[in-house]
Amino acid sequence: MNYKMMSRFIGQMLLIEAAFMLPALLISVLDGDENAVYGFLAATAITTAVGGMLLIFGKNAKYNFYAKEGLLCVGISWIAFGILGSLPFVFSKEIPSFIDALFETISGFTTTGASILSEVESLSRGILYWRSFTHWLGGMGVLVFLLAIVPGREGKSGFTMHLLRAESPGPNVGKLVPKMRHTARILYIIYIVLTVLDILLLLLGKMPLFDAICTGFGTAGTGGFGIKNDSIAGYSPYIQNVCTVFMILFGVNFNCYYLILLKQIKNVFKDEEFRFYIIMVLVSIMLISWNIRGLYGSWGETVRYAAFQVGSLVSSTGFATANFDEWPGFSKSLLLFLMFVGASAGSTGGGFKCGRTVLLIKNFHRGLMKELRPQQVQVVRMNGNKVDEKILQTANVYLIAYVLIYLVSFLLISIDGHSITTNVTAVLACLNNIGPGLDLVGPSGNYACFGVLSKLVLIFDMLAGRLEIFPMLILFSRATWKKG
Repeated sequence: MNYKMMSRFIGQMLLIEAAFMLPALLISVLDGDENAVYGFLAATAITTAVGGMLLIFGKNAKYNFYAKEGLLCVGISWIAFGILGSLPFVFSKEIPSFIDALFETISGFTTTGASILSEVESLSRGILYWRSFTHWLGGMGVLVFLLAIVPGREGKSGFTMHLLRAESPGPNVGKLVPKMRHTARILYIIYIVLTVLDILLLLLGKMPLFDAICTGFGTAGTGGFGIKNDSIAGYSPYIQNVCTVFMILFGVNFNCYYLILLKQIKNVFKDEEFRFYIIMVLVSIMLISWNIRGLYGSWGETVRYAAFQVGSLVSSTGFATANFDEWPGFSKSLLLFLMFVGASAGSTGGGFKCGRTVLLIKNFHRGLMKELRPQQVQVVRMNGNKVDEKILQTANVYLIAYVLIYLVSFLLISIDGHSITTNVTAVLACLNNIGPGLDLVGPSGNYACFGVLSKLVLIFDMLAGRLEIFPMLILFSRATWKKG
């Protein structure tokens, strides 16, 4: 186990986290908020100290880095990021409970958007900024950012590939260009450009600058922390429509945007996952609009509400303009389906992923055909290419792990005695990084109703969902830490 290399990467990550706390500190200083200033100063100092010590330990580390180290490094990094990132909330006393602060921070970095807060407008602007920024940093991935900006050796060790594969959402991570470090840079450039465009369009709708930046962070990272108690409901229809479009856009595989830059637009529309995602979104908007038509005054208003919630939940953003918990059963069931499937692989969105869903459907069809025609060779293809059996096997293992984690989590949080609807959707919303569920955890509720054990279980679920399960399972596996 290459502990020094792992220590080096985690140390670099924590120093980056400390640096990213500085804008929030500056906002707190300008606002004259002493508690927030103290919170960020103390948190920045501790994070810098811990990161520095880890860097010293990792000095002269060898670059032999393998898949197990990559998975462990990602799992430990995200936990450390969450713990230290929660300190501003605790030290400023705006969320005095450490467990609650950790829940809020992990929810932010994993872009879940599940909150224990019922009153967000009372938070200081520095804390609100940091809370929203966790979405943006976690959306594309913290280690992806590190790989994009920090010089390093690509070499034969393949550590960049192991880290990117461990952190990036989806059944498979490929290279946009020959070097993974350059791939990380391309991803972040596209991410930054789309984020800036989103913020500019929000500003054109006369949204205040601070609101536009925080909302842009939440939309780009598909996180969903709002800075208003009513989420996005109080803003104009124009702003809501901008958010709808960008939530859907950030749920698209970023490889598609790279193909557009290369002027290979035909290849984008040939992509089976992209077609599945777009068709699912459009059909869902039409069906829900038809189902909720009687609740609103016009078709335009109906479609706007339906499209916003479809875009919000399929991309796992979690913003709300309406209390969809009060919608008819068919619409709520369809929204739950979207929450499960989620966005595309290689996007900032959560969920089971469209690409993985398509693969499993194709594999199911192959299994059925084998029963009907045992002698015929059946091959699973994606975009015309044969899918490697290892990828199919990994998708099957992922499904089994997903179901087991879901069932165990559901049983554990049921100890608190809440309704089945609350418990079922709370686990679904956290494991799929959605945020709002139904009943007590619906758009008008929050997660403060759960006890400490349930919050810890849901924290694990949020991390497992964001990191594609395996890094968290390996991290807590006894076999991982055995010598030999």
